[in-house]
Amino acid sequence: MKGKNQGVQRRLLDINPRALYMPCACHSLNLTLCDMANLCGKAISFFGIVQRIYVLFSSSTKRWKVLLDHVPSFTLKSLSNTRWESRIKSIKAIRFQAPQLRSALLELSKSGDDAMEKAMQKIYMM
Repeated sequence: MKGKNQGVQRRLLDINPRALYMPCACHSLNLTLCDMANLCGKAISFFGIVQRIYVLFSSSTKRWKVLLDHVPSFTLKSLSNTRWESRIKSIKAIRFQAPQLRSALLELSKSGDDAMEKAMQKIYMM
């Protein structure tokens, strides 16, 4: 998009050679944070667990109902590869309501669903 040869920067300079290109600081920071999260082993592991918890609950309407019964304020959010804000929103449900989320996970573990139990074991193993 910002390419000097074929991007927006080039098109603006073709129209006005005196135009200055200023990269968006917020976009650059967002890309930096996403790259950092994808390179740090602990961050990859942590966000992997967060995503598995989301997938566990979102893959079944019954499980999502259990989540909503236990976690009233914030709900889990899926992670996005390009939006750092999605990672922050996904963590709020866990950070501020960890005991409620744990009780929802415990309730699911008592349900006896084999596929769900395997998914729960993967989460707890991490």
